[in-house]
Amino acid sequence: MKIVVIQGPNLNMLGTREQQFYGPMKLEQIHAQMKDVATQSGVEIEFFQSNLEGELVDKIQECYGEADGIIINPAAYTHTSIAIRDALSAVSLPAIEVHISNTYRREEFRQKNLIAPVCTSSLVGFGPFGYHLAMVGMLQLFNEIKAMQEAQKTQQA
Repeated sequence: MKIVVIQGPNLNMLGTREQQFYGPMKLEQIHAQMKDVATQSGVEIEFFQSNLEGELVDKIQECYGEADGIIINPAAYTHTSIAIRDALSAVSLPAIEVHISNTYRREEFRQKNLIAPVCTSSLVGFGPFGYHLAMVGMLQLFNEIKAMQEAQKTQQA
């Protein structure tokens, strides 16, 4: 099984930017923790970060046929990107959206979410721990998918 973690704009500045919202952890530290969980679980994991919307769309599309699930923090594009929403919908993979801050307790424009309706689940406001929760959630989804596939095989036999 393979999980692709896609990080949107300005997340490369974690640990530096607006620590009152995002805390002191750097993106590399978050990824190291996720990699540990993946290794312990026997799951392949890949990380990608870009500040460019088109590159995020390209990476989502590359997941089709290559990955089993996506964990995504589209960051500011959450509120504006129909292109990212359409890409997630098109690849039809389990996707878990993560936001470090509670976007619903922030500015009104951050409360509009175009991405959540095409994701399997969303984790908002748990800080960097939200990524760990997303890993646990994705592993559970993988187990449920596997169980459904095995049940279908049994019914067909």
